[in-house]
Amino acid sequence: MSALGFGQHLMIDGYAVSKEPLSDLELVFKFLDEFPARINMQKIMPPYVFWYDAKESSDSGLSGYVLIAESHISIHTFPEKKFLSIDIFSCQVFNTDQAKIEIHDFFGLTKSEVNRIDRGQEYPRSIRRSLQLVVGQRKAIKH
Repeated sequence: MSALGFGQHLMIDGYAVSKEPLSDLELVFKFLDEFPARINMQKIMPPYVFWYDAKESSDSGLSGYVLIAESHISIHTFPEKKFLSIDIFSCQVFNTDQAKIEIHDFFGLTKSEVNRIDRGQEYPRSIRRSLQLVVGQRKAIKH
């Protein structure tokens, strides 16, 4: 990561073979409990996972999150649709390709839509480097 930029945001929308892992509260808890360490992140609280009963039963499912020192990981499952959404937002660089593979394996996904964005691209990660950039820009404006 450069001197600028706040962090990576990995978003995975996955399609599962079976609805069972997507409706298993203990399994989703286990994922949120163990996954931060697998991507070299530090959990700062236990995961929180709950079942949501929607008006339309096919929209019901599990939702959960875990706060990590680097930001958070969240998940929403829709077992009847065999679909899940996972967000991993971190100010620390992590291997997004490996994270995707592990999520596919853990939940038995057949395919997924993966988006990765760099957030806060002007965030001053290094004050010294930011100062150099600002001084350089001011010099360029004067000329």
